Amino acid sequence: MNLQEKTTIGDFVAQDFRTAAIFSKHGIDFCCKGQRSIEEVCTKKNIDEVHLLDELNAVLATKNDFGIDFNSWPLDVLIDYIEKKHHRFVEEKTPVLIQFLDKLCSVHGSNHPELFEINELFKGSAGELAPHMKKEELILFPYIKEMMQATKSHGSIGQPHFGTIKNPIAAMMEEHDNEGERFRKIASLTNNYTPPEDACSTYRVTFEMLAEFEQDLHQHIHLESNILFPKAKALEKFFSNEE
Repeated sequence: MNLQEKTTIGDFVAQDFRTAAIFSKHGIDFCCKGQRSIEEVCTKKNIDEVHLLDELNAVLATKNDFGIDFNSWPLDVLIDYIEKKHHRFVEEKTPVLIQFLDKLCSVHGSNHPELFEINELFKGSAGELAPHMKKEELILFPYIKEMMQATKSHGSIGQPHFGTIKNPIAAMMEEHDNEGERFRKIASLTNNYTPPEDACSTYRVTFEMLAEFEQDLHQHIHLESNILFPKAKALEKFFSNEE
């Protein structure tokens, strides 16, 4: 058995984010469902394992001059990046998209009733992402930074009120899954963000922004689910073994 068949999708993307394009091409969710193995996903989706692994290895074999090796970053640095890039992106783009979607429903809703469901789905996502990010910023991320600081100073950490880091991470992962599913529905309703022939400029810009929002969300979730969270759990285990 090829060991790579047992390697998770998330591990591939954590190693080199360029492999995300290969998974996306085959309709494989690399962010919310990144814990599945290549063998498992190929069996479920009836994909040729050998062909997929060849494609992935071809990417890994080429020099990556422009990609960022997030997997090598200290966790506190990665957290700062997630907050400043991805959390701020969501906060800045959400009100603009809601305004545009409301306008599209008003102007084009009679000819394109799917806009109402798209609008409802996006507002549902916006309503969930705001508290999700705050829980990370106020509860989960500070504890991970505390562990990182203790590692640097060779100190100890106190028992968090949530018991173990596995608890908030499990909650965050479930919420990631919910948003991944929501955006799969949005992508389907928009024909993968393809505007109709009668689309005005606002229509086209809105679909471009939705596509950009989903792409950013995918990388956001990937960084947390496939890199930050597994390493944070391993770090907590290290401190537990020290006691």
